[in-house]
Amino acid sequence: MTLTFWGAAQTVTGSLHYLELDDGTRLFLDCGLFQGRRSEAKTLNAEWPCEPSSVDAVLLSHAHIDHAGLLPKLWRDGFRGTVYATHATRDLCAIMLRDSAHIQESDADFFNRKIRKKGQPPVEPLYDQEDAEGIMSCFHGVPYGTPFKVPGGVSVTYRDAGHILGSATMTLDLPGDKRLGFTGDLGNPGRIILRDPQPLPPVDWLISESTYGGKEHEPVDRAKERLAQIITETAARGGRVVIPAFAVGRTQELVHNLDQLWNEGRIPRIPVFVDSPLAVNATAVFQTHPECYDADLLEYMLEDPNPFGFERLEYVREASRSKELNGLRVPFVVISASGMCEAGRILYHLRNTVESDKNTVLIVGYQAEHTLGRRIVERRDEVKIFGQPHPLRARVEVMNTFSAHADEPGLVDFIGALDGDRLKTVFLVHGDPERQAALTDALAEAGVHDVQSPARGHAVAL
Repeated sequence: MTLTFWGAAQTVTGSLHYLELDDGTRLFLDCGLFQGRRSEAKTLNAEWPCEPSSVDAVLLSHAHIDHAGLLPKLWRDGFRGTVYATHATRDLCAIMLRDSAHIQESDADFFNRKIRKKGQPPVEPLYDQEDAEGIMSCFHGVPYGTPFKVPGGVSVTYRDAGHILGSATMTLDLPGDKRLGFTGDLGNPGRIILRDPQPLPPVDWLISESTYGGKEHEPVDRAKERLAQIITETAARGGRVVIPAFAVGRTQELVHNLDQLWNEGRIPRIPVFVDSPLAVNATAVFQTHPECYDADLLEYMLEDPNPFGFERLEYVREASRSKELNGLRVPFVVISASGMCEAGRILYHLRNTVESDKNTVLIVGYQAEHTLGRRIVERRDEVKIFGQPHPLRARVEVMNTFSAHADEPGLVDFIGALDGDRLKTVFLVHGDPERQAALTDALAEAGVHDVQSPARGHAVAL
């Protein structure tokens, strides 16, 4: 058996690991879109570790685009196997892959308008809506905790990863009584809505994420208190709070925190808007999968049946309504995408917010280099929005308590709980080299010594 690391290798995007069994069976673990600079992304998203039509199945950990976003291209290039995912992941992918296809089509249209003037031939989108519809026909939903058979006689078990709705870790029972584990993206324990990550049984090899190696998150229990303080102080100044947030996971967690604060009377009675069509659709999926909720949320719902809605909360679908929000002259809160402020309706809200010191921009997620979100976090004197410079006078607050990833102590605890006598090697993926080096050192201190950080294309015999 050969395991080849293809995506999220010494980086945090484009998750894809390729397992070929001795009988020729070919399995992908995740199939994520590489997101980065245009030229680099174009190259990496065009390459496969093997012919797509020869892939028997994809084992999908969760619905985030950097883990699932290349599935429509896999279909476009000839894949006709099965995609195994939890039921919630399947339902989230149904909306997220269509949304991603729309972005790919729009991006190609925009690029073609620019190059048409130069007489250059048009480019094709990476994939389109037909490809997104096609790959969804390949999905097969599976529950947590119940082993299922995939090609090659491999028995797979999904367990709750606690990262986003439907996210899963997985174990693969391989020929020869060997077992491979994969964390996918491991969640941050103690968060509302979702359960904590479930421990894995003993494994021979583990593929583990390493996003926050060397980092420790703020205590989760401080989130509500600080959120209430920021909103209350901004409203008292007569300002607005603008929160860029990922449409899936982060938005729903924020809304539920606000729902609790509203019911407790700890925030002013000002309007709150969720202004993102994808977030609106994702919230509807969240509401149909209570089997993923943790015990505290289920108990909370005995008193409040709708944990994602309260009196002055409005979900905004129409673009015309979104534009109206920028004309409001009263304090309000708006949660909008994209989370790194690179596209979407959040740009219009920021354009109308950053120049006033009455307002607050609240950053609740990771901001990659070279993004508008990162420049706001760095509190630049001036930021460009739609190509125009704007002085950054609004207050900037940063909260990392909402992280959906385990920090270094969480990863060390999770990996350290495995049977050390059986565990041969830990392969670190989904992390920058600096983060992987820090986690490697921490694992060594915990007694886990055979830790590798494979590069793209590196293959190991199992």
